Amino acid sequence: QLDRLGVPARVDLHVSAGLDLPAFAAELLREGRVARLGTADRAGQPLVVPVCYVFDGRSCFSAIDAKPKRTPAGGLRRIRNIAENPRVSLVVDRYDEEWTRLAWVIVQGHPDVLTDGPERAGAVDRLRDKYTQYRALGLDRATATVIRISPERAMSWRWSGSEGAG
Repeated sequence: QLDRLGVPARVDLHVSAGLDLPAFAAELLREGRVARLGTADRAGQPLVVPVCYVFDGRSCFSAIDAKPKRTPAGGLRRIRNIAENPRVSLVVDRYDEEWTRLAWVIVQGHPDVLTDGPERAGAVDRLRDKYTQYRALGLDRATATVIRISPERAMSWRWSGSEGAG
């Protein structure tokens, strides 16, 4: 494949156990504003939902927030899927019309639903720090439901070898 200048295009593709990420991927995981959480039920039927999240250097956390939903947190399909099939993927990507700036990180791992304890409270604090909307919505460290993703595998990709890479 040739880039827009007729030079062979290069990409950085990195796959690792755990979270041994290259610097660009770790930064994207820390700084990204929205991710897509992929779950599947017992039969393998997938569900992908956009989520706000925070990465603490070891795990990723996403809260079930107070935005209007048809069902309580425990009845949400993503929570039911986690109970039936404890394997998830979290995708954080950077899109740009200039495709040499594209990048993504996929974290695959084991989810846990946190409904109490200091780890949940700390995750809520970090989410409230990252997203002012959570402060306005009243995301509560004492009552929020939080999904923790413990990474088992990570993959990352970006276009490289051009001015837009980074």
